[in-house]
Amino acid sequence: MKATDIPFIKYIGIKEKDRELSLNFKENVLNHIKTIHASAQFTLAETQSGIHLQSLFPELEDKVIPVLRDAQIKYKKPAQEKIIAFASADEEAIEKFKGQFDKKGRGSLQIEVKIKDINDVLTCQATFTWFVQAL
Repeated sequence: MKATDIPFIKYIGIKEKDRELSLNFKENVLNHIKTIHASAQFTLAETQSGIHLQSLFPELEDKVIPVLRDAQIKYKKPAQEKIIAFASADEEAIEKFKGQFDKKGRGSLQIEVKIKDINDVLTCQATFTWFVQAL
């Protein structure tokens, strides 16, 4: 399933362009102080981490079940504009995951995500640990 087809993702309005996710500044995602709600930022970051995981291992699509095991997020600045998520993973961690998966049919990998607004202000950063198991 494409991440942007998930009903909740559609509901809050996350958009994808070239594997880059964004969320517009709009009424249905604002909090009590009229900035983008922490939960909306978390959802954007978590979704971007999953898309990045898929992009790292396209050969595993439809052959595994990825499940989010752990998440850590730190909010840095209020999100007062459209926000964009950027994901990365450490090359050494990717190689370790490949070894685990090849040996046991399962493994874990951390994906780092930064969310910035359209003025390049860092609004939050997060680490998502995915557990991936072969079907």
